[in-house]
Amino acid sequence: MAGRTLATEILTADEMGSVERAAKLLLSGQLVAFPTDTVYGVGAPAFDAASVAAIYVAKERPPEKAIPVLIADAADLPRIATAVPESARALIARFWPGALTLVLPKRPDVPEIVSSDATVAARIPDLDVTRALLRLTGPLAATSANRSGRPSPVTAAQVMAQLNGRIAAVLDGGPCLGGIPSTVVDCVASPSRVLREGGISIEALRAVLPDVEIV
Repeated sequence: MAGRTLATEILTADEMGSVERAAKLLLSGQLVAFPTDTVYGVGAPAFDAASVAAIYVAKERPPEKAIPVLIADAADLPRIATAVPESARALIARFWPGALTLVLPKRPDVPEIVSSDATVAARIPDLDVTRALLRLTGPLAATSANRSGRPSPVTAAQVMAQLNGRIAAVLDGGPCLGGIPSTVVDCVASPSRVLREGGISIEALRAVLPDVEIV
């Protein structure tokens, strides 16, 4: 059982100073949940291994499961990935920002607790408030803001029902419009492989990469 903290603070995203408050908490090592274009996520600075470890505790997440990294802009990719294969470039041009997570070669300074192998999963959310937060914090290791094995939350209230007392704050941006997790494509493999179908359909992917495989 994860240790509990004080009651989780609720920050209203459209109130002045709320995004800055969320960023300050994250940069101080606290966990914060926030809306994305898919579901609510809970995150920590990607290069702060201790804070990323706290995500696993709060969610009771199995330690072998890697955590994706959210970035604000494609220009941030060199901070976490050593290369962007041509297949990834084609998908980025069509689907980013959006509900598509790409598996790419990982920079060696990305902590092992984010991903224990040679890859890192990256995404740009298609939501202004999330990208504003990311521009203040830099890359965030983030995963759905639920207890492991429970439904992914699409409202701040659903986050609170599962993680109240386990994280420092929730940035309440209203209901998430997507409602389902992102599609995950491994672009290190050749041909690229769909590891999880989500917000982007297989048909849409194959319109860009006809040879993409399904695991």
